[in-house]
Order: sequence, then C-alpha cells, then structure tokens
Amino acid sequence: MAVNKTRIKTENETAATGASVEDFLAAVEHPVRHRDGLRLRALMEEVTGQPAEMWGSTIVGFGRYHYKYATGREGDAPAVGFSPRKASLSLYGLTYGPESAGPLAQLGKHKTGAGCLYVNKLDDVDEAVLTDLIRNGYRHMTTVLHHGQAPVD
Repeated sequence: MAVNKTRIKTENETAATGASVEDFLAAVEHPVRHRDGLRLRALMEEVTGQPAEMWGSTIVGFGRYHYKYATGREGDAPAVGFSPRKASLSLYGLTYGPESAGPLAQLGKHKTGAGCLYVNKLDDVDEAVLTDLIRNGYRHMTTVLHHGQAPVD
C-alpha cells in the first residue's frame, strides 16, 4: 500500500516582513520603475488610507485581508499592492472585483494575467482610472471577498 507523503501547504509564502519600504524603493535601479514606485506608493496610501508595508522581498502592500481555504490553508495578504519588477510594474488586488472590467477598458496600455495588472509605466495609463481601480480593488478585497479593514469611500 502506497503512503501519500504530500503535505498540505498551510503557510503563506508572502508575509509582511517589517522591512523598510523606503529602502526597497530606493534600491530599484530602473529609473522609470523607481519613479513610478514612489508615485504608486503615494497614490495607494492616499486612496486606501493605509501605510505601505513590505510583503516578502518585493511587494509593497496596503491594508490586509485574511483568507481561509477549504484545504485549511489560511493567512494574511495585502489588500492591494505593487512590485516594480524589471519587465513591468505588477499591481495586485485591482482586477478581482466585478466592477473592474469597465475601468480596465479605459485604463490605457496594460496587460492582465493571474490576478495581476501589468503596466509598463504609469505614463501609459490614466491616473484617474487607476485611482478608481485601487479604490474598488481595496474595497472588494477587504469587504466583499474577505473580511478586513474598513472600505475606502
């Protein structure tokens, strides 16, 4: 009789680290990603009312929600966030809500995939539309999809 040695993963790989957001953004070498990272931090802090917090080694997150799957896996994750990666800016938590489809069509140059929004540079998108996506994404992640912090009006 074969023994199943597969273990259910219960810990989130990306957890809040307490690392310095300032140091992380200062170390971004690509000048456009550096500039856009600073802009996104200010915008997301303003829209969510939450301070920036490092999640893992490369994600700047704002707010948090708690999740629990039927498998028993549970943890906390940032409600919205971003990472200034080499290829593009990765934005998290902005595409899950049903109200994201309309604004995404008006956003400007971007790609989506695996729950992420990819933007080459902030100058390629409409900042007012991005602000709506952040607001709606934060609200959805913290009140509709999961229970967490109060929504942003």
